[in-house]
Amino acid sequence: MVAVEALWAYCALLIVTLYLSRRILINLNHMSLLYIVIGVLILFALYIIVIFNSLVRLRTHAREALSDIDVQTKRRYDLIPNLVETVKGYMTHERGTLESVTKARTEAMSASGTTVEKAGKENMLSNTLKTLFAVSENYPDLKANTNFLELQRELSDTENKIQAARRFFNSTVKDLNIKIESFPSSIIANMFKFTKENFFEVSSSVEKEPVKVTF
Repeated sequence: MVAVEALWAYCALLIVTLYLSRRILINLNHMSLLYIVIGVLILFALYIIVIFNSLVRLRTHAREALSDIDVQTKRRYDLIPNLVETVKGYMTHERGTLESVTKARTEAMSASGTTVEKAGKENMLSNTLKTLFAVSENYPDLKANTNFLELQRELSDTENKIQAARRFFNSTVKDLNIKIESFPSSIIANMFKFTKENFFEVSSSVEKEPVKVTF
C-alpha cells in the first residue's frame, strides 16, 4: 500500500514538474518574443534618429552656404561704388560700361525672392564686372592705380568665395535631395516635412568663369 501511494505521489510530482516546466518554457518564449520586439523597436528608433540627424546636418550646411553667399554678395555691393568712383576719372569714354555695372548692382540689390532665385541678377552683375576689368586693360594709368588694383583684388576674391559657396551649396543640396527621395529615408523625410532644395544654375558658359585679375 505504501509502495502504491509512493508511486502515485511520484507520478503526481512528475506531472506537476512537467506542467511547471511547460509553463516556464511558454513564459520564456513569450519573454524572448517580447525582447525581440523591443530590440526591433529600439533599432528602428535609432535608425530614425540617424536619418533625421543626417537630414538636419545637410539642411544646416545648405543654409550656412546660403548665408555665406549673402555675406559675400553684400560685400561686393559695398565695393562696387568705390570701384566706379576710382575708374570713372580714367575711363571717360566708357560711360556705358560704368552705367551697366551700376545698373546691374541696383537690380541685384533690389531683386526679390530667395538667394537661389536672385542668382540670375547676381550673374549679370558678375558679367558686367568682367567687362569692366577687360576694358581696363586698355588704360595703363588705371592699371597702375594702387586703389584700383586693391579693389580689383578684393572683388575677385569675393567672386571666388561666392562661386565656392555655390558649389558647396549645390553639392550639399544634391546629397540632401537624394536622401529625401531615396527609400526608406524618404519616409523619415516626409514624417518630418523635409523638402527638396533648388540648385544654383549657371545659364551660360561665360558665367562659369570667375572675375579675372591681371596685375
